[in-house]
Amino acid sequence: MGDIFLSEVMGTGMLTLLGCGVVANVLLPKSKGFNGGWLLINFGWGLAVFAGVFVAFSSGAHINPAVTVGLLASGAEEYAAGIPVTFGNTMIYFIAQMIGAFLGAILMWAAYKDHFNEEADPAAKLGIFSTGPEIRNTTSNLITEIIGTFVLVFVIISFGNTPDQLGPLAVALLVVGIGASLGGPTGYAINPARDLGPRLAHAILPIKGKGGNDWSYSWIPVAGPLVGGLLGGLAAAAVSFV
Repeated sequence: MGDIFLSEVMGTGMLTLLGCGVVANVLLPKSKGFNGGWLLINFGWGLAVFAGVFVAFSSGAHINPAVTVGLLASGAEEYAAGIPVTFGNTMIYFIAQMIGAFLGAILMWAAYKDHFNEEADPAAKLGIFSTGPEIRNTTSNLITEIIGTFVLVFVIISFGNTPDQLGPLAVALLVVGIGASLGGPTGYAINPARDLGPRLAHAILPIKGKGGNDWSYSWIPVAGPLVGGLLGGLAAAAVSFV
């Protein structure tokens, strides 16, 4: 359990450090990447996943509770080599992912602290840590997160059933593709820990000029990815029997 915990904390921490970091680079004034655009954010998140997967290889590199749920739903007997699917192991994955996401966001803030002190839209500062919809519609936003996470988990599990396994690179490119294709409406959290952990960090950090944390929306990037992960795992299991 200790190995699972440390691996997932470090992997998910690397994910949010680099992923939230690219958003900070694009959104914060006086940053060299200011106004770098949506595709820079997509590629930055993809490379953040790439790094996180390598760091967390010993635990199977879930770095996302939706992936853990998807594997559970798929009927897998192990989360990774030598790590059986048990209630205790599942909880360790969830807890480690949340802690890692929180710590990674704090490290990102430390790197960009001077830029956070500059005048900027409070909503943009929150958007560096967590996602939010362009058009606020509870049903549509929830469906978008479910679909995006379904694609993520279904394809990740499908990777394991193909003869050509590209590993972290394939997952990274998948995340870039999901962001480019499905990320427009909600910012594509597709990962409960990635959204909630940094949102909690935003809530407690002494960020100059920050606004609220949009708690009324915060359940959508948690519930949507969990449902999407569940459906992705079930679909992957069904396809494997064809």
